[in-house]
Amino acid sequence: MPVEILMPALSPTMEEGTLAKWLVKEGDTVSAGDILAEIETDKATMEFEAVDEGTVGKLLVAEGTEGVKVNTPIAVLLEEGESADDIGKAAKKAQPEAASADAGAEAAPEPQANGASEATAPPHTQTPAPTVDGKRIFSSPLARRIAAEKGLDLIAIKGSGPHGRIVKADVEAATAAPRSTAAAPSTAPAAKPALATGASSEAVIKMFEGREFDEVKLDGMRKTVAARLTEAKQTIPHFYLRRSVQLDALMKFRAQLNAQLEARGVKLSVNDFIIKACALALQKVPDANAVWAGDRILRLKPSDVAVAVALEGGGLFTPVIRDSHLKTLSALSAEMKDLATRARNRKLAPHEYTGGSFAISNLGMFGIENFDAVINPPHGSILAVGAGAKQPVVGADGALTVATVMSMTLSVDHRVIDGALGAEFLAAIIDNLENPLAMLA
Repeated sequence: MPVEILMPALSPTMEEGTLAKWLVKEGDTVSAGDILAEIETDKATMEFEAVDEGTVGKLLVAEGTEGVKVNTPIAVLLEEGESADDIGKAAKKAQPEAASADAGAEAAPEPQANGASEATAPPHTQTPAPTVDGKRIFSSPLARRIAAEKGLDLIAIKGSGPHGRIVKADVEAATAAPRSTAAAPSTAPAAKPALATGASSEAVIKMFEGREFDEVKLDGMRKTVAARLTEAKQTIPHFYLRRSVQLDALMKFRAQLNAQLEARGVKLSVNDFIIKACALALQKVPDANAVWAGDRILRLKPSDVAVAVALEGGGLFTPVIRDSHLKTLSALSAEMKDLATRARNRKLAPHEYTGGSFAISNLGMFGIENFDAVINPPHGSILAVGAGAKQPVVGADGALTVATVMSMTLSVDHRVIDGALGAEFLAAIIDNLENPLAMLA
């Protein structure tokens, strides 16, 4: 029977998307791995691949359609020997079976890490499959063929596709190695907050009747940012730790390094040193290298540092530099430049902006002296970095002198990091910045 292709979840936060462009047309034959469409998620425009082979019978959603919910049917794939007439027949047959089939269906799993989503139909539109104890085993045609070729029993394979459907990856995993029985810690996801609180849009618009204004439509990214920041401020018990750091030693050391690295085309920024200082501080104070996981705390071993990147026209990404404690300053600089460039062009893959335990938000380059940053869940903390400025300070000998001073504020999730631990972590960051040569040891 015809198989429905569903709107995939191409990023961890995606709930709906825009079907930007179809790359196939009705009547085209496709194979697993072929690109079907370009889809705009809340973060980027990504390609959507087919995971089954067949003929495109019908495109259900037109190009340019916005707000298409995840798991909404967007096309129908016909198997060998089927025609467009079978689509209507399948729909009629599905109606009396819907209630019984849906009752036994498994819930759809989380989005796959690589952004691919199985092109499937709900149980009542699936191709007839083997049965056990009178219950159907739902599987894709490609999965059934591979299982038959390998001599595998589908009954013994657990499906990871929508509604528990067995897909190609499940069969290949069963062929390669036995499935792991170790279960991941169970955490109940927090309820997602509404996009807006307080007065409705209609009520606000009514307040400004007779006044001239422009209405700015929210794109997927801005909606996601609004929802996540609302969630963060409503559910995370923030507290703030403030310190100042003297940068004169770092500025002198940076100038020396840049002079030596000029021939290689490398120019280190102050932000590169801040990333390195924070990465090493997470290793020195490992209890601060942690995230909130619903009913438990996860303490990470590597220093995976996220850095906020503002986008033109609004919105932001927080690309993650993984294992940043192990990388040289020049490697950190090159990776950060690459991530920032691709972030501004919205070309990052989901795995490049998810994860990490800690983030840096630097507004010093815009002249902001100090500010408080909002924690990005599930991170345990975020460092807000202000601008460095010449200030009078009292030296160690008691004499008045002038130094370049930068203000920093550490926003901390009190569920993850207590006050004394947060103070220890911030002190370690400052020690690294004020003694930059030691970061190379």
